[in-house]
Amino acid sequence: MTKTIFRNTFLVGLSVLLLCGLLFFGMQYTETKEETYAALQQEAVYAEQGLMLSGTEYLEALGHVNRITWINADGSVLYDSEFSLPIANQGGFAEVRSALGTGEGQGIRKSESSGVSTMYYARKCEDGTVLRLSRPLSAVRYALLAVSPVLWILVLVLLISGVLAFRAATQIVRPINDLDLDHPDANTYPELAPLIGKIQEQKLTIQEEVAQRESLRREFSANVSHELKTPLTSISGFAELMAQGVVEGDKIQEFSRDIFKESQRMITLVEDIIKLSKLDEEAIEPERETIDLYELAGSVLDSLGPVAEKQNVSLKLTGEPAEISGVYQLLSEMVYNLCDNAIKYNRPGGSVTVDVTRLEAETRLAVSDTGIGIPPEHQKRVFERFYRVDKSHSKEIGGTGLGLSIVKHGAQFHGARVDLTSEPDVGTTVTLIFPG
Repeated sequence: MTKTIFRNTFLVGLSVLLLCGLLFFGMQYTETKEETYAALQQEAVYAEQGLMLSGTEYLEALGHVNRITWINADGSVLYDSEFSLPIANQGGFAEVRSALGTGEGQGIRKSESSGVSTMYYARKCEDGTVLRLSRPLSAVRYALLAVSPVLWILVLVLLISGVLAFRAATQIVRPINDLDLDHPDANTYPELAPLIGKIQEQKLTIQEEVAQRESLRREFSANVSHELKTPLTSISGFAELMAQGVVEGDKIQEFSRDIFKESQRMITLVEDIIKLSKLDEEAIEPERETIDLYELAGSVLDSLGPVAEKQNVSLKLTGEPAEISGVYQLLSEMVYNLCDNAIKYNRPGGSVTVDVTRLEAETRLAVSDTGIGIPPEHQKRVFERFYRVDKSHSKEIGGTGLGLSIVKHGAQFHGARVDLTSEPDVGTTVTLIFPG
């Protein structure tokens, strides 16, 4: 940040100095050129008077500070102070034509004789001839050397600007670098008050999130321990009775079935915990594929047909084919958990309807049932891990309490939203809303 501020500040100063320098030397060059023309004009006046009185002898006596050319009205050269005659006709040059027409003319062009850029001033004499004085343009440039000390002043100002820009950048950034993020104080730099406010707000948010995560972690650990302890206790009790020989006859088969049931419950619980852990860590990285939600829902309902028939619950699929990009196994588990819950928490003679709808900007899969519903005070928490509305009823029908949590995390993995509407003793509808 210091480098950026320094660079920008220094570039501003440099630009201002360059513009000032260009403006100064431009004005100086223009002024020097005008002064040169004025000097040539004045010399031409004196030269004309001397020429009219003494002829070319006067011109020869002037020396060679400026080149003097005496031109006849037809353009032929009568005298030149630097070159021997004859010289090519000069009537075609602009300054000569202008002098013959209006009395005087001037201009800058490359001399055909010397090959250098030259300033010309021509004046029409009383006898109709033209007296022309010229001076190399380099003489004007040399005149600018008189103001060369200004260049050193500009260099000095540039150096001072660099030092001041560095100091300004350092002073601007220092309060930011010295800012104590643990105990920010806006009084040290009032302009940082909005930033410090954001930092403090974000710090509080992070602290709250950390505390909430820690609370959830402890709650999760306690719930896992409780959920695993229950079947383990049952298995241990059944196995102890069988080992002591207390169980005989048909009871052995009954206890064996209970042990198998509890062990399957533990396996399902562990599998669900592993799935959630992978979703939390975003460890699931299978390739996505194009999946027809309507077809997938039909397969899930077919697999749950025997369970629904046993519960005396009818299943129905409505809607239309709708393709999305996703992970088939995860989507299948999500729809399975929703439909399985809709069957388990339904009433004898009730129904479960899965509807797939393709809209312009989204695709919806809704699972509706005519079951016992969810009280309003529990609706926000049913997607939490191990959360059960009616623990006694949940224990009777089985389950790990992780089904809806898997649905929620699976939806997040696919960038989808989950919407729940429910009314006690009427039914529940859970809708997955996929983008695109």
